[in-house]
Amino acid sequence: SLKLPGSCTEVLRRPDAEPTGYGLGRSGWVTLTIPSKSLPKQDVLEDWLEESYQAVAPKKLARMLDLDDE
Repeated sequence: SLKLPGSCTEVLRRPDAEPTGYGLGRSGWVTLTIPSKSLPKQDVLEDWLEESYQAVAPKKLARMLDLDDE
């Protein structure tokens, strides 16, 4: 599961995505069950992981990602 506050609606359009159970989907959590033959491109996966990390990590650690991009 990933927390995707910005791209949740877009990602949920995929047939292999659904809102995470226990009410977490209302908060932007998405569960993906992706068959290996239909994996998204690596840069898309990396974007989702970074978005999710920045949504849940302490702000100080999330800012470190921004520094690495410079």
